[in-house]
Amino acid sequence: MKIEETPIVCDMTSAPDTPAERLAEYQRLFTAALVARERVGDRVWFRFRADDGIEAWVRDLAAREKACCAFFDFRVDLVGGEVHWEAGVIDDDIAREVLAEFYALPDHVGEGVPALEFRYAERGLTFARVTPR
Repeated sequence: MKIEETPIVCDMTSAPDTPAERLAEYQRLFTAALVARERVGDRVWFRFRADDGIEAWVRDLAAREKACCAFFDFRVDLVGGEVHWEAGVIDDDIAREVLAEFYALPDHVGEGVPALEFRYAERGLTFARVTPR
């Protein structure tokens, strides 16, 4: 898919979890293992302790995020006793705004799905509506 054709949309309609479950998972992960985060240019990094199971957890979560938000580019590496989750986006102004909001996620993860959807929508992200399970 060409970059110009990549929609800036969050589509969890076929996800194995709900938005509320995903958000709760982020909150658990950040609470359990987040060490630091960095932003350099158009990339962000979340750094996690490499405790048992954290690398697999981060890889799985990153894969599910990529499945619903195709405009993201994720890389997960084990670096010096930490799990580094690197995130970037396609060359698009709205995508960069969404990346900035993703970087701020640890600060806002406890606000709930409606508040976070509002924050992301203010940046230009479109949401495919998820049918409640």
